[in-house]
Amino acid sequence: MKRSGAPTSGARPPLTLAVPAFLAVAFLTLPLVGILVRTEWGELVDHLTAPGTVEALSLSMVVSFWALGLSLLLGVPLAWLLARVSFPGKAFVRSLVLLPMVLPPTVGGVALLLAFGRRGLLGPWLEDTFGITLPFHTSGAVLAATFVAMPFLVISLEGALGGLRPRYEETAASLGASPVRVFFTVTLPMVAPGLIAGAALTWARALGEFGATITFAGNLPGTTQTLPLQVYLLLQDEPEAATSVSLLLLAIAMAVLIALRGRWTGTPSDRRTLRVPDARAEEPAAAPEDVPRVVTAEEDGGERWSLHSEVTGFTRLTLDAEPGTTIAVVGPNGAGKTTLLRALLGLTPRAHATLRLGGIDVTDMPPHRRRVAWVPQDGALFPHMTALANTAYGRRAQGVSRAEARREAQRWLDRLGVGHLAHRRPTQLSGGQAQRVALARALAARPRLLVLDEPLAALDQTTRAHVRHTLRTHLAGFGGVCLIVTHDPVEAVSLADRVLVLDEGRALQDASPAEVTRHPHSPWVARMLGRNAWPGTATTDGLTLRDGGLLITADPLPPGTEALAVIPPEAVAVHREKPGGSPRNVWPGTVREITGSGSRLRVLVTSDQAPDLIAEITPQAAAELGLADGVSVWTSVKATEATVVTL
Repeated sequence: MKRSGAPTSGARPPLTLAVPAFLAVAFLTLPLVGILVRTEWGELVDHLTAPGTVEALSLSMVVSFWALGLSLLLGVPLAWLLARVSFPGKAFVRSLVLLPMVLPPTVGGVALLLAFGRRGLLGPWLEDTFGITLPFHTSGAVLAATFVAMPFLVISLEGALGGLRPRYEETAASLGASPVRVFFTVTLPMVAPGLIAGAALTWARALGEFGATITFAGNLPGTTQTLPLQVYLLLQDEPEAATSVSLLLLAIAMAVLIALRGRWTGTPSDRRTLRVPDARAEEPAAAPEDVPRVVTAEEDGGERWSLHSEVTGFTRLTLDAEPGTTIAVVGPNGAGKTTLLRALLGLTPRAHATLRLGGIDVTDMPPHRRRVAWVPQDGALFPHMTALANTAYGRRAQGVSRAEARREAQRWLDRLGVGHLAHRRPTQLSGGQAQRVALARALAARPRLLVLDEPLAALDQTTRAHVRHTLRTHLAGFGGVCLIVTHDPVEAVSLADRVLVLDEGRALQDASPAEVTRHPHSPWVARMLGRNAWPGTATTDGLTLRDGGLLITADPLPPGTEALAVIPPEAVAVHREKPGGSPRNVWPGTVREITGSGSRLRVLVTSDQAPDLIAEITPQAAAELGLADGVSVWTSVKATEATVVTL
């Protein structure tokens, strides 16, 4: 396996690039080599232990750590604001943050003097009101170091926050965590590498600050004379000692850079959480202790929550459901499915949902107070927490004690058959195990409404069937309403009591799975169910198809009616010669694709006289007909086999 950054070929780099690159390295290295060569190694210890140097080093440590503390206190919220909030003038604010990094340090010192000096904008007020004088005081050195060093923290942390996908924070909010709790328990731990990198760079920059400090705070021994200022003085009288102290600062800077190993902007934890489970983490074999146990609404507190919502904006519909109802939301990409879920969660400006759960109107409540639990497609388990801590998160956010929350979490993990994995982290779980933990986490939070966004899409077929059974078992006892976004007809039919069909933000159909299967009102749904779906306009004989051709039907609709013809693939007959007899719909065509579907074959036939048509036949029939890609055939459909649905 190639390492990241390794050369992709054995070719030598061109000299026109290699020579300037070598010169650049030499240019940057020679001054550092000069310090090493000119250092008086025999007197190094004496130089570094001189009273003035020790005093300056101690002061530098005090100033740099205070500057780091102020940078963390002020810079972390600023980095979050720049990464997460859109507001007018954001680009200007970011420019202000970057300004101290490009501003000459002495100019920064002059600016601080004009702002906080005794004749500055705030200096007189600070002195008269609080008795604080910043120039020529240690606090002034701290202020100068903070001014030039804090941008390193802000930029580094903003980059890490920008790389952290918001779904973790949104999931935490849906479990009941307030924005502040989400920030400290999810956001900061997941961007810890970026925070550590930024803090290290900030401290190193504050330790080496010179220009702004000498301009604003002066060079007073024991008060503002930090180690860089000490080097400046030693150069005049003791250049050998100045070289030794410079070597100390160089060693500290190199130690910081080596420790960071190039992670200038950090790496959000979710980028490293590739799911590569070991053999023990694979989906367990069926065993008595691994069989999920159903929990009824009465057993879990007896709460029952109906749903009433009116959604406006991109998605427009009215939704009503009784407690215990599971609704599958289906439709093509861009139909508004995810927008609907996010509107119910209160997480999108694209649509607005008035939402009543039971007898409680939660429309104006923030996401963390609605008790609408969300399970994203990948589960969004917090990678820095164990399965148990993930599952207990919602109850902890609701104010339950740690011990009680963990007891409830363990019960839910046991119910879903993953209790023995409680102390594993998400990277140690298989896909099916992670999805069951995510479901346990959502249910443990005692939601009034449960929304699942394609919860099984990322799983293989075997694991999907196992988790689908788990979902069906527990949704049967859920006391609220559950919405499941899916593209899988098996999920829609097997899990849902109702199927809601969306297209371009509108509800095309809201009916039982059996009704939607028999009479789909959407071409996309019909195709999802494996049927041929042809929209058209009714005539006296049948249906004039939008894609060309005429379909004769047994029960014509009133002329001019927009309708959808649904033809099961098994109702399509394939012939090598033009058939005679009863079929009223006969078209010539060409075989374009043959695929397997269980024990049968699905044959795609294209024609100039009708839309593309899928027929389902046995392998034996295909062999007898000599079907292959490019073979000319005839297809036929009886008028009674075409179901016509008014659009």
